[in-house]
Amino acid sequence: ILDTAKGSITVELFKDSSLEVVDQFLDLCQRGHFNGMLFRHVIKHYVIQAGDSDKLGAVEDWTLKGKQYSQLDTSLKHEAFMLGTSKVKHDKKEFELFITTAPIPDLNEKLIVFGKVIKGEDIVQEIEEVDTDEHYRPKSSIGIRSVNLKQSI
Repeated sequence: ILDTAKGSITVELFKDSSLEVVDQFLDLCQRGHFNGMLFRHVIKHYVIQAGDSDKLGAVEDWTLKGKQYSQLDTSLKHEAFMLGTSKVKHDKKEFELFITTAPIPDLNEKLIVFGKVIKGEDIVQEIEEVDTDEHYRPKSSIGIRSVNLKQSI
């Protein structure tokens, strides 16, 4: 459960398909890595991104390509409210966290999807609505207060 300034977002992790990434994510959660982490980029109808890096990278690329892909069919991994991280290798201290807010057809090229939002889609949409600058950075700070891990039955 990601506790944000706007409310809680509950995610289900895909341990069967993304074991290494899920294990890294859980380890970072247990060490408090995401506590206080800001959403650095918010692009309406695309994605919200929290992480250590302030580089636009994949987010900027999606914005440029997004319109031309909007007519394509999408698979499950391309749906809104999927949880992912960049396919770019990062060290143990850096982890980019993405939550899609719309289908993104080229998602597999950019992200490793390792979960999905199962409760709190409205919170994701509230975050998506914050005012941003020309580089998609929120004008007012919004972040993850804490992460609570719960075992599903």
